[in-house]
Amino acid sequence: MTPQGVIFDLDGTLVDSLPGIAASLNRALAGVGLPQHSLQAIRGFIGNGVAVLMSRAAPQGAAAPQLVALEEAFKVDYDLTWREGTVVYPGVAGLLAELQRRGVPLAVLSNKTHAFTTAMVSGLFPRVAFAAVLGQRSGIPHKPDPAGAVEIASLLGQPVQWLTMVGDSTMDIETAHRAGMRSVGVTWGYHNRDGLAAARPDALSDTPQELLGFLESQSSLSSPP
Repeated sequence: MTPQGVIFDLDGTLVDSLPGIAASLNRALAGVGLPQHSLQAIRGFIGNGVAVLMSRAAPQGAAAPQLVALEEAFKVDYDLTWREGTVVYPGVAGLLAELQRRGVPLAVLSNKTHAFTTAMVSGLFPRVAFAAVLGQRSGIPHKPDPAGAVEIASLLGQPVQWLTMVGDSTMDIETAHRAGMRSVGVTWGYHNRDGLAAARPDALSDTPQELLGFLESQSSLSSPP
């Protein structure tokens, strides 16, 4: 039986990208004459894509041209600097290597812009052969809409009910529910444990090793001989 696939969120799940996002955003805000924000405030802005990030970071009532200018400034800066403020969470590389060794199909689904998503995944996980890597694309609704998750199921050639979505936000859990997939909330990211538990995931994991244990408990993922 083919091992059941796992779809990972990116920011807050595989990588801690908050410092890089915050630095680029604050430089972009300063560049267009808008006030900057603390790291903690920006932590609450992220997760719903770049357009929402800009609208949350800009003052209420900011004009559309100003938001466009802010987004462009952010994208230019982030493209040049994201590596300086992005690190893989401890234990994640080992988890991915072990899942790959067992033949588990792996994928990434992010609300980060598609170009940034693919660049980050290929740059930080060069030895992981992800079967699909999808970020936010024009005309495709982003999470919690299940379209991207269902598309990945098709790319992996697996029924949605075989797949597990792993993420640090209630949005990831909602996406899994709406797609008919299992879900695991990870607590090392940007969202609080109580909120994740209230979203009713199939499991909560405090460490990548604990996550591996949950995935092992699924019938088609057994320890290698």
